[in-house]
Amino acid sequence: MYLPKHFEQPRIDVMHDLIRSHPLATLITMTAAGIEVNHIPLLLSDQPRPLGTLCGHVARANPLWRDYQKEVEVVAVFNGPESYISPTWYATKKQHGKVVPTWNYAVTHAYGTLRVMDDAVWLRTHLEQLTAHNEDGRPAPWMVDDAPREYTEKMIMAIVGIEIVITRLIGKWKVSQNQPAENRASVIHSLNNGSELHGTSMATLIADAGKNF
Repeated sequence: MYLPKHFEQPRIDVMHDLIRSHPLATLITMTAAGIEVNHIPLLLSDQPRPLGTLCGHVARANPLWRDYQKEVEVVAVFNGPESYISPTWYATKKQHGKVVPTWNYAVTHAYGTLRVMDDAVWLRTHLEQLTAHNEDGRPAPWMVDDAPREYTEKMIMAIVGIEIVITRLIGKWKVSQNQPAENRASVIHSLNNGSELHGTSMATLIADAGKNF
């Protein structure tokens, strides 16, 4: 990934937070036939430190768990908040007009070694943890035990677990660090008061990055 120094995110805890809040990964693996891409929610564990482990599952019918090349690294891409940035938002537009559109985003790439976890006990524990993570904060959180035991056992037979021990984390936070303070402030204002889908989240990222200037 092209990564200018000023867009580099060096903090593991910040990258971990993005993974936990945006767990749907684009998982890229290599097979004998070429590159394979799947979209899989992955749950992050802090262990082993400092980078952690990603756990997920796929349908048993998905060839990923049979066809991936064990000796080749896999990459899980986690996309955080993103937003179009209009040049009309820049304070300096009125001064000299030398502004152009861009796109802001935050992304984490997790590299690692994948292994298959085809074990019913592991899978049930994983599903309980994954469910607890995603149901957290809901008024009446659903639990795996809410479903009939024979039903969940049948469903577990139809999936295969995957575990990725992370060996490298790369974070890119392209959040207007290359703009002067007055432009960052005007972009934050426009995002907080506009209709962009991730506007307020992006405004927060820009403000947080600005604290390092």
